[in-house]
Amino acid sequence: MLYQITSLLLEVAAGLIAGMCLLRLYMQYQRIPMSARSGNPMGNFIFALTDWLVLPLRKIVPAVGRWDLASLVGAFLVELVRFALLWAISGFAASPLILLIYALFALVSLCLYGLTGMVIVYAVLSWVQNQSAVGDLLERLVMPVLTPIRRVLPLVGGVDLSPLVLLVIVQILGIVVGNLQAAVLVAI
Repeated sequence: MLYQITSLLLEVAAGLIAGMCLLRLYMQYQRIPMSARSGNPMGNFIFALTDWLVLPLRKIVPAVGRWDLASLVGAFLVELVRFALLWAISGFAASPLILLIYALFALVSLCLYGLTGMVIVYAVLSWVQNQSAVGDLLERLVMPVLTPIRRVLPLVGGVDLSPLVLLVIVQILGIVVGNLQAAVLVAI
């Protein structure tokens, strides 16, 4: 029971910090301004949760084009620490190599969960026609993924089904990632 509680708390904390690192990475890639002056409602929150990790990593991990690799490495390290702590609590019961695999797959899963959450909130906000800073931000984050689907899928009775199609695709990817993780772990 104590292991499960610790695992849950670590998953929440690591998911929040790593998720914000990934959101920072994606927002910088999309060239979405994150300063308070820009009107971005999430910028200060993202900076507060990730600056302590990302800024020191930038000294050793350079950006590649528009990709801020320090944010990606930071997210990976957070997940790696989470699994290392769980590994230590369990008495070092498995190979240390398995930690890297768990951290990598957790990062991919976190991307899929984050995209799912953004698409759901975007879809709900689009139904209520609420013009807000959060709605505008979500639109800028989700549109690059929805646009290719919208090119192929026409409106059905005036309703845009592209968010639903994207959610189904993300769920399928989640199943594939889960099965791939199981296959990799069996092979080790």
